[in-house]
Amino acid sequence: MESFSKNNRNKVKRLPKRGHYDKATIYGILDAGFICHAGFVVGGQPFVIPTAYGRVDDHIYLHGSSKSRMLNSMDEGIPVCLTVTHVDGLVLARSAFHHSMNYRSAVVFGTAQEVHGEEKEQALFVISENILKGRWDEVRSPNPKELKATSVLRMSIEDASAKIRTGPPGDEPEDYALPVWAGVVPLTQQHGPPEPDPLLRDGIPLAKSLEAFFRK
Repeated sequence: MESFSKNNRNKVKRLPKRGHYDKATIYGILDAGFICHAGFVVGGQPFVIPTAYGRVDDHIYLHGSSKSRMLNSMDEGIPVCLTVTHVDGLVLARSAFHHSMNYRSAVVFGTAQEVHGEEKEQALFVISENILKGRWDEVRSPNPKELKATSVLRMSIEDASAKIRTGPPGDEPEDYALPVWAGVVPLTQQHGPPEPDPLLRDGIPLAKSLEAFFRK
């Protein structure tokens, strides 16, 4: 199984037994989401910005306005750190100290550069498909003006790690006798019913991409 090597940048130091370095686990966490938080430093000031993304092999694509400070700064080759987190449950212990969460998180490190032409259009397709599969083919493609106003960066994943917690709380031995309920409250992300645009013309059926989404 292919894995990232442990180093000072990606090594999980707090509770290292929860750390994972294999690409299957890390990329599974990335592919289960579509919003990441991008961390970078400009002029000594750290920034962390939420943004949509898509992954192809060992690369992550990001997009935004061609005037975006984040994208323009990343394109200069500065170090970038992206994080994705899924919260799977509240872990309720018998003591305040041992309360926790069940989660899956991935942290990836690398550098990014702007892409153009065919790769740029393909990257926008990848990001769109990661959010709602099949939607890209249902809508109008970006025109030249819109493409010019949009920057797309390809970030090479140089290092990465995942951290995962599962299971019930771990209390102190003497606390198991306390008359306090303990356990896990599972958390999931849900969608609601689609809300049509007030300006939607009559007679237009629900998009096939949404039909497939609801069948999952």
